[in-house]
Amino acid sequence: MKVISWNLLRLTGAAVEDVAALVQRERPDLLLMQESTEEIETLPNLIGGYFHWEPLPGRIHGLAAWSPHPLPPPQALPLPVSRMPGRLPPRVAQIVQLGAITVANVHLSHGQLLNRWQLLRVIRAVEGPAAVIGDYNAIGPTFLPGFKDVGPREPTHVARNVLRFRLDRCLVRGLDCADARALERGPSDHRPIALELATA
Repeated sequence: MKVISWNLLRLTGAAVEDVAALVQRERPDLLLMQESTEEIETLPNLIGGYFHWEPLPGRIHGLAAWSPHPLPPPQALPLPVSRMPGRLPPRVAQIVQLGAITVANVHLSHGQLLNRWQLLRVIRAVEGPAAVIGDYNAIGPTFLPGFKDVGPREPTHVARNVLRFRLDRCLVRGLDCADARALERGPSDHRPIALELATA
């Protein structure tokens, strides 16, 4: 199963035509998107397939999943939020079921303790073979009990066209990864990541 994940950079980043071009070039079985706006809902008009969009509470963007194959409606899993003044907006994970494999599409908060807390909420909600893929917004190693990091090791995000970080990741349980690579960045400030996953 080929999975691609891409943070589109809402409004100023990848447009629906850019996403369609990526799909036509790479032919994924599942495309996960972060910072997807309402415009991206028109993707099936360009390339067919099946699309689900989950806007984040109170935001113009959210998480999206596309596949050339029918997808059961994903579950929106609310994630922990900060209780500090000026807290970060609420986040959800988009839980996609592909046969026996559960895939969680995530765009986690920037707080380095909060995003680890959010990851723990995700892994407690998924059973069996699973992958947690997306923009972790995590600096440094990320360890989850029973999961291994199989994502590309190179930087995937460029902040202010200067600082490079590995923010886009994939952690799996009960799955093997035959290939993991970061693709060309395109109009977003994130590079898509492509993964070849199979049940172990």
